[in-house]
Amino acid sequence: MAQNIRKSAYGDPSNDYHLLPVTDRQMRYARAIAQQTALEIPVEARHDRKSLSDWISAHKPQDPSPFANYPTGKQVAFAERISRSKRRPIPSECFRDKQMMSRWIDQNK
Repeated sequence: MAQNIRKSAYGDPSNDYHLLPVTDRQMRYARAIAQQTALEIPVEARHDRKSLSDWISAHKPQDPSPFANYPTGKQVAFAERISRSKRRPIPSECFRDKQMMSRWIDQNK
């Protein structure tokens, strides 16, 4: 059984058996981001799932969708359960802003 042994920054050997390899889907998404932004994926991120995930989060494009600020389905369902149990209506503007919906949920739990 072969172990992956790398030198740490201090020159000591370190076992990286706990590192999970990147998934194919993750690598395809990272390559698409790299191609769109003309960036290179760091070598260490190509081998470690968490490092690649961090790189993707830092470089993915912002969601330009007009619905990006709307509450999620789970948020709405939870708010509706609270509304029924407490017999309090949900203000209509909460259905257009996830922060407002979150505040309403927090205030009415």
